[in-house]
Amino acid sequence: MKKLIIVESPTKAKTINRILGKDFVVISSFGHVRDLPKSKMGIDIDNNFTPHYIIPRDKQKVISTIKEYAKKYPTILFATDEDREGEAIAWHLATILKIKPDEAKRIVFHEITSEAINNALNSPRSLNLNLVDAQQARRILDRLVGYELSPFLWKKVARGLSAGRVQSVAVRLIVEREREIEAFQAQEYWTITAHLKSKQGQLTAKLWQKDGKTLDKFYLTSSDQAEKVVKEVEAAEFIIDKITQKEVKKNPYPPFTTSTMQQAANRLLGFSAKQTMMIAQQLYEGIKLGKSGEIGLITYMRTDSVNLADKFIKEASKFIQNEFGADYSQPTTYKTKSKSAQEAHEAIRPTDITKTPEKIKQYLNDKQYKLYKLIWQRALASQMAPARINQTSVEIKSDSYTWKATGSTLTFAGWLKVYPDKINENLLPQLDPQEKLELIKLEPQQHFTQPPARYTEAALVKALEEKGIGRPSTYAPTISTIQERNYVKKEEGKLIPTDIGKLVNDILVKHFPQIVDYDFTAKMEEQLDKIAQGQTAWQPVIKNFYFPFKENLEKKQAELTKKELTEESTNEKCEKCGSEMIIKVGRFGKFLACSNYPECKNTKPIINSTGIACPLCGQGTVIIKKSKKGRQFFSCDKYPECKFISWSKPTGEKCPDCRSFLVYGKNDTITCSNKECGYTTKVA
Repeated sequence: MKKLIIVESPTKAKTINRILGKDFVVISSFGHVRDLPKSKMGIDIDNNFTPHYIIPRDKQKVISTIKEYAKKYPTILFATDEDREGEAIAWHLATILKIKPDEAKRIVFHEITSEAINNALNSPRSLNLNLVDAQQARRILDRLVGYELSPFLWKKVARGLSAGRVQSVAVRLIVEREREIEAFQAQEYWTITAHLKSKQGQLTAKLWQKDGKTLDKFYLTSSDQAEKVVKEVEAAEFIIDKITQKEVKKNPYPPFTTSTMQQAANRLLGFSAKQTMMIAQQLYEGIKLGKSGEIGLITYMRTDSVNLADKFIKEASKFIQNEFGADYSQPTTYKTKSKSAQEAHEAIRPTDITKTPEKIKQYLNDKQYKLYKLIWQRALASQMAPARINQTSVEIKSDSYTWKATGSTLTFAGWLKVYPDKINENLLPQLDPQEKLELIKLEPQQHFTQPPARYTEAALVKALEEKGIGRPSTYAPTISTIQERNYVKKEEGKLIPTDIGKLVNDILVKHFPQIVDYDFTAKMEEQLDKIAQGQTAWQPVIKNFYFPFKENLEKKQAELTKKELTEESTNEKCEKCGSEMIIKVGRFGKFLACSNYPECKNTKPIINSTGIACPLCGQGTVIIKKSKKGRQFFSCDKYPECKFISWSKPTGEKCPDCRSFLVYGKNDTITCSNKECGYTTKVA
């Protein structure tokens, strides 16, 4: 009699079906089959937070089909992913099919390969209700926060707003970084580079010490100070005082976890966290490799473990020795730093190291190929020998000052042979101790300290992980959600808070500090981990959070008014009734509205002027506007009479080469708006 296997994905079902053949029928639940209702809370708070699950309308046909299969095949195996979400899906399916948790047959594997699946079939287990409880606790927590706090925001700020537990903390990080940038005051400092000539060639050295004491960054803070040093040393002899050479090792990175994969894919490939997870899911569930059929190419991609199977380590070692030589192989086991990581899980790696990216490139689309290649390279590199770098440090005396020149050469590539991590080589000429060097010139350079960088998706994932906020399955949806809610926008790969994002954050920080407190949110994650490990029950965790939260919410509902939270006065008068115009906040940000509402319903957008004269008509002023998709652009305030428009901010100056208008470009540059011109210069 055939056995029925239920998974959550149709692609996964197809891959497993091909592997197991005629003795099994594999079907998909198409994800979750039960959930809390959308139209109401769905949690019986008075009855120990009991959730009331429903089968959504779009899943009823799927459930009918699963029930029909269950009648035909009495032996049912649940093969959903081995994490809290997967365990919960299996539990919901078992509940619908009236199978008791301890009687359910659950099989788990970290990769969709013949060996892994057959091993799982030989050792089925019952449902792990601790994992189910942890998933339920997270779902209930998020529902309580969302369904209790969102109506407060609708009433006190604007309709359509919503609040989430982990999402609100992510927004806080981005808002706080933006305010650091806004408050930043640049400090001037100067460096001096000596361009020198030896018997064997030229080199450059930086001013490093005076009277044997290392100079700090702000030793020179003006051009006058820099010029004074230049005058002091330009007539001095430059003599090599000390040459130090040493070999340093650069170890490979551990194999990917969910977090490090998302960071590397964002930094190296430009993929968003959401995009990375979607492509990784495809690689995990199976790609059709010609006549071989669907094959799972990577292990499970939601993991915080850097553990690798012994089998993979041995196979990787053999592959490395065959491809690069024995010197390049260094089998290594990695220890996971995360307390919550399950060592039974594995890091993300290829299921078969011999399936090189180039061998299977023809079967993958461009993005699948790029991500698979990155995963393959990282896993292989983790089992390779360290790179060896020869570093040379040269100390050069000129009276009371010491200058330093450094050079480095890669003497053994090791893991750098396969993973994209550059080493900047800097060759120094052959130098001798006490050699006198000829001074070609001294070059003082002005610098300014830079504000902290805005978060990229990669940097935000790293920050969330470092603070213990969220888990592998939450990073991508968290970042997507805060953008979809218009709390954060992405410009040139950087995450920037919107006006409404700042306002909602400020309200939460001031009036609901626990919701956006980093330590509290991290401790809640630890509580969820304890539930998953069977160390605590889920109901007390919810209870301890909810009742103080609810008490504070009711207090704030009574105390705070919409006017107190959102309205700002202006000096502008309403052109329709003469009343004062005030700044109000809607779902999509700030706008001007008449204070005499509802008698006068006049509203208009806030015009952000650059103060720069329009380069096209010369009569209007360039203002900042937003496209329908929220992208910033610049246009003339005389529109539609003047049709000037630019995606880049004009400087107000003309190009010296072609007289077109200049704009601010990337990396502190000013470029010509005429693409055929090509003029570019650094911002002064």
